[in-house]
Amino acid sequence: MDLESITDELYGLAPADFTAARNERAAAARTAGDRELAARIQALRRPTLSAWASNLLVRRQPEQVQPLISLGEGMRRAHRDLDGEQLRELGRRQHDLVGALGRQAKQLAADAGHPVSEDVQHEVERTLHAVLADPGAAQEWAAGRLTKPLSPPVGFTAATAPDAVPQKAPPGSSADERKAEEENAARRARLARAEQEAKAAEQEALAREEELAQAGARLEEAEGEVAALAEQLKEAKERQKAAREAVVTARDRAREAGTAARKARRRAEDAAGHADGR
Repeated sequence: MDLESITDELYGLAPADFTAARNERAAAARTAGDRELAARIQALRRPTLSAWASNLLVRRQPEQVQPLISLGEGMRRAHRDLDGEQLRELGRRQHDLVGALGRQAKQLAADAGHPVSEDVQHEVERTLHAVLADPGAAQEWAAGRLTKPLSPPVGFTAATAPDAVPQKAPPGSSADERKAEEENAARRARLARAEQEAKAAEQEALAREEELAQAGARLEEAEGEVAALAEQLKEAKERQKAAREAVVTARDRAREAGTAARKARRRAEDAAGHADGR
């Protein structure tokens, strides 16, 4: 057994099957005498439902990985260059691609026998936005071993939405048109701020959910360890009982053998006395 292949296997399983399989692999490693490998396997965390759906998308649709990563690279480059026209075009592509991939992940989960909710689909889409924003997140997602959903930087989706990119008024516009454009820009700015605040609140909620998920995972791990120890204790008690019974049996046999030996000695002595009397 090796950690790489076991990890890859475990994160291909549905969350409901993860813990039992992980504990089984860890137990096998302990039985084989590799306690370090057993500990590293036991430390693997069960993925949340949305993380599993994201992993499923990567594993079942690997051809979708590079297009999303390339789009993210283009968007970050356009941000650095302050290329508004490019940002608007890439923002439209982002909206279409993320929505399509989120729907694909939901369908793949249903096909795998584990339908997910709209909320889970939205978490998958947030993970995809994070992939677009952060090369590190992109690498983590592409490995297909997420344990929790990823979150984009606050305001990332708002900043890349087509309507959030300011457009200059064309030359020769009237004062009224310029004023209307300024008002529209102000509205877009307010919407962007509101979106940032909403994303910040969502991130806070996700952080609390992650705390809950981690606490649940720790509880689940501890319960698995308790179950393993309980099984070991049961086996030890059975061995203790068998050893006690063996001691009792051996003691009885030793007592019987001692009695038989003493009787045999007396018979021998009696026989010797009779012989001397002759």
